Amino acid sequence: MEKLTAEKQLDIRFSEVDSMNVVWHGSYALYFEDAREAFGSKYGLGYMTIFSNGFYAPLVELNFKYKRPLVYGMKPVIRITYIPTEAAKIVFDYEIIDVSDGSTVATGRSVQVFMDKDYHLIWENPPFYREWKAKWGVDEML
Repeated sequence: MEKLTAEKQLDIRFSEVDSMNVVWHGSYALYFEDAREAFGSKYGLGYMTIFSNGFYAPLVELNFKYKRPLVYGMKPVIRITYIPTEAAKIVFDYEIIDVSDGSTVATGRSVQVFMDKDYHLIWENPPFYREWKAKWGVDEML
């Protein structure tokens, strides 16, 4: 079974860099968010899908590993990969790639959990998420 992945091209804007012409570290969280939105659009697991099913999916873990700097004018690609788990979590790995030479600029991971609309942690996969996993064969990847 193939992994579920999506890609999004980024345009490094002037407002995202510091006086050294290097992307400010806080921008990476936004890039990862853009990748999650691209994944959600491609596979039907967007935030509004989660919300319309009666849940929130807050981030509980977000990390980055920087390999090289992103600088103004670059047009890297961010690749997001869904990581299957039996737990009631959504886990993604990320890779930002410099398309000019194919090198990895940064990597990272995010973990989201489910909460109901009363902000209670949900310990079991919500029904809509179980259905989503079945649709995409995610359970077969475990």
